[in-house]
Order: sequence, then structure tokens, then C-alpha cells
Amino acid sequence: MASARPTRIVGTSLKMYFDLSKTLPYIQGVAELDAHAKALGIGLFVIPDFITILEAQRILSKTTVMLGAQDVFWEDSGAYTGEVSPVVLKQAGVKIIEIGHAERRRIFGENDAQVAQKAAAASRNGMIPLVCIGEKSHGSIASAAVGMAIEECRPQVMSVLAAVPDEAEVILAYEPVWAIGAKEPADADHVVAVTKEIRRMIGVRKGVTRILYGGSAGPGTFAKLADGVDGLFLGRFAHDITNLKQVITELSEA
Repeated sequence: MASARPTRIVGTSLKMYFDLSKTLPYIQGVAELDAHAKALGIGLFVIPDFITILEAQRILSKTTVMLGAQDVFWEDSGAYTGEVSPVVLKQAGVKIIEIGHAERRRIFGENDAQVAQKAAAASRNGMIPLVCIGEKSHGSIASAAVGMAIEECRPQVMSVLAAVPDEAEVILAYEPVWAIGAKEPADADHVVAVTKEIRRMIGVRKGVTRILYGGSAGPGTFAKLADGVDGLFLGRFAHDITNLKQVITELSEA
């Protein structure tokens, strides 16, 4: 018998879009959505910049909203100028760490081995790795596009699962690189087919494993993808609190 799907979750990363004067009011707005999300049985997370993590934790301290960080280094301490320790992030109240986003892979040259090391560091320190995966190219024939996506995602997924304990909680954010920042999300049939295969690829684990969809996700997206994913990793659409509230409601209805 198939195991029950995990609690649905939704969240967003602020990347570098907000300055201090915008970030903290936004975090307060997310905190005020906590009761709405809890009432509907939906998990909620937010990932600000590093500078505002401590103040964000103070704002979120009396909520169930999970605080995230946008990156982490794979060593706990040492002479690694400019990097951020997983130990320090844990001490600051971080619960989720975003790892391996397409921008970091493209701009900073991060590879699967480094992403796996970072995922291991997050798990080792009691945090949840939120690992971004996805294919760069998109075939014009639907069946071929699905097969290409699965094979490109396979090493991304398997390297992470090999690096973390079987009982560790893991979130995989499927974001086709070609769909990030696009006007429309990837075709629903494509996303469901790929994420279902990723779920089969994962197999049976002791730890909770969620698959989210990112890549121009917005209103109405989740209902089309619910067969394949456990939530959404939202972009700039969710930087408007009203839009985020709308998606939380949609996750509870699909």
C-alpha cells in the first residue's frame, strides 16, 4: 500500500529583491499568515537574506512559519572567508536551507557534488535541505522532454540522497531552468510526469521527502500539479502578501 503524502507546504525566497526597509515588514506579513495556514493545515516557510535572519527569527518566534536561509557552506567551521556556517544558521533559528538554485549553479559554478555536501551539512546540523533540481533544456516533443528532464534530474537527486541520512527530511524543489522567470509555468502534464518519476526514483525513505514545484508558479498552478507535488516554491508573485495568502488557500482546496 502506498504511503500517505506529507503535509503540503508553500514558501518563497526573497533573493536580493528587498532591502532592509522592505524585508522586515514583509516577514511581519508572513507571520500574520500563520493562523490562516495552520487553520488550513498548510506548512509555510520564508527565506530572507542573511542579514535579516536574526530579526526575522524574532518576528516569527511565536509562529509555526519555518525560517530559511539562501545558502550554506559544507563545513561547520574554519578558514572559509565569506561563507556561512550551518552551525551558526542553526543557532540563529534557521530550519530550512535552500541549496543548489539554478542561479548558483550558473553564476557560481556549483555542481552536484557541492550541492550534496551542503545538503549533508544542513541535515547534520538538524536543518532541512531544500534542494533545487531541474533540467536546463526543454525538448519540443512532450514524451522526449519528460525523458530528458528525468535523466538530467537523476544525478541531482541521487547525489543528495546518497549524502544525507535515510531518516533525514528532504525537500526537492523541481524548477525547470527554462521556466524560471518565465511568464507561464511549465506545462502541467510535463511537471506531473517528471515529479511522479522523481518520486519513484526516490523510493522508500524513512525521512519525509517532499517535492515542490517552482518556476513561475502562481495562482491556479497547484491544482494542476497536485498529483505530482506536495507544494510550491514561489518566486516574485509571492512577494505580495495577498498573493501568498491566495496560494495557501488554493493548496488546501486542491
